[in-house]
Amino acid sequence: MAYAITQTCCSDASCVAVCPVNCIHPTPDEPDFGTTDVLHVDPRACIDCGACAEACPVDAIFPVDELTGPLTAYASINADYYATADTAGADADHGPNFHAWGPPVFARTTPGGPEPLDVAVVGTGPAGMYAVQDLLLHTNARVTLLDRLPVAGGLVRYGVAPDHPSTKRIGETFARLHDHPRLRLRLGVEVGKDVTVRELAARHDAVVYAVGAASARSLGVPGEDLPGSLAATTVVAWYNGHPDVADDAVDLSSERVVLVGNGNVALDVARILTADPATLAGTSIAPGALARLAASEVREVVLLGRRGPESAACSRAELLALVERDGAGVVLDVGDPRTATTVDALGASAFQRVAREVVDWSAPPPAGRRVVFRFHSAPLAVLGDGAVRGLLVTGPDGDEEIAAGRVVRAVGYRGAPLPGLPFDEATGTVPHEGGRVVDRPGTYVVGWIKRGSTGGIGANRTCAAETVGTLLADAADGRLPARPRRGALARLLRRA
Repeated sequence: MAYAITQTCCSDASCVAVCPVNCIHPTPDEPDFGTTDVLHVDPRACIDCGACAEACPVDAIFPVDELTGPLTAYASINADYYATADTAGADADHGPNFHAWGPPVFARTTPGGPEPLDVAVVGTGPAGMYAVQDLLLHTNARVTLLDRLPVAGGLVRYGVAPDHPSTKRIGETFARLHDHPRLRLRLGVEVGKDVTVRELAARHDAVVYAVGAASARSLGVPGEDLPGSLAATTVVAWYNGHPDVADDAVDLSSERVVLVGNGNVALDVARILTADPATLAGTSIAPGALARLAASEVREVVLLGRRGPESAACSRAELLALVERDGAGVVLDVGDPRTATTVDALGASAFQRVAREVVDWSAPPPAGRRVVFRFHSAPLAVLGDGAVRGLLVTGPDGDEEIAAGRVVRAVGYRGAPLPGLPFDEATGTVPHEGGRVVDRPGTYVVGWIKRGSTGGIGANRTCAAETVGTLLADAADGRLPARPRRGALARLLRRA
């Protein structure tokens, strides 16, 4: 019986490396790697060895005959991928998908004699930890790992929804590296406050910044700053217990919440706000958030999309999980006839399993909890006198008000400037060439601050490999700057 990869896939390709018959695609060297929601097992080629399941850091791989509930759909999702994908291998003697072993690749070593490089990595999220893993396991470098927060984890700890424990489990893999003999972990150290970019560079051969993209994009509409209008980043940080966000940061006294956006973060927020609090007990959710959810008055969360269902930004896996969830309904607003027409034309889609309704947005939500998708509707203004009372949006017959007491913008993340580094305001990233910061020898970036807020956890593995490769090439070519002094970081931080 074949295996199947399910919703929590992080796409870091650990499974690809151990598969003996090359039946998992797309692989990191294939053009569509990073573009699919999950990786896929070819049921025709799988030999049921289970190596992929053992290697998976997030427990996303199961035998097909053990899939239950919403996960049963992944048997066909995996098989359907191969209806059109070209994944033929190179070894004709063992069938079309036998692993095409290439020449041996040996561990990378830092050049320049016996003295190892000293590298600082700023940020303990997935991007930073994949860079740390590459440096510790494939070179002889010494690594100093810093984070401004008192607890390590970054996006895995504070960005993944608490009802996705399997995805959070990759943090355990990263945490093992904290005890590596060539790593020094320094938490509660903020670059730009406790130590400057210049001071950090002076004490290391190279510095890799993996500071993410924690700021929220704005809507750019009137009323966006009214009380009751907030960013999805705040809500996510709130239910994950981020130390920068107070327990009372999210007010749940409104019956209807409008979420502008329909990406995976928007679906996470909608799912948590409409969940039965009992189902979240025992997860990693912040105790204060769980208590407020238990007293919540929210009955309806609206997911607003500017374009049609065919352009929904959420992954197929997250949409399927929302639709198949028990305890809260999912509704498709078909007040705009284009929505129903598009869904009918989509073919196999989770939207076809959703109840359809022409919603009266002036009326209060019905009893129970539900999530409503509304498409072809752009936000024009957040309405209210002193506090949010609704959102003005485009509609099929002109502008229309959706009555709501809360508006949450979930239209993407962007990076923030770090004092001492160049910054591109248009892209929200640090300008770089292959991870090397422009005009800053010995300084590198990885993750969202490098490429923008695109790609999930696993995409950072390939991103980190490029940056570390650039760093090692610079070391080999003698392009790293000479340090005026070694060590002394601990003394510097004690004086801060």
